[in-house]
Amino acid sequence: HSPQKVRLVIDLVRGKDITEALDMLKFVQNKAALPVSKVLASAMANAEENFGVSRDDLYVYKIHADAAPSRRWRRFGARGRFKPIIRRASHITVVLREREY
Repeated sequence: HSPQKVRLVIDLVRGKDITEALDMLKFVQNKAALPVSKVLASAMANAEENFGVSRDDLYVYKIHADAAPSRRWRRFGARGRFKPIIRRASHITVVLREREY
């Protein structure tokens, strides 16, 4: 998914608790919500496994999407022309932090 479309989704979850963000993404009607939820779930599992942090204490501190290398090919059109097709991709970066009460 293009970075522009992914940014629409990640702006919804920035600053939210991780469980609340994952629940919210289940109901977002945007195809970019699936890869964002997978990245968040992976980050949550890594924090639990590697650092022993409870999932109830985690929140989305930083999240951003940058452009990845795009895949280009061409489809041939009428009168000897061709139509370029660009498949855009994005890198999603997530930083989780522990809530301090």
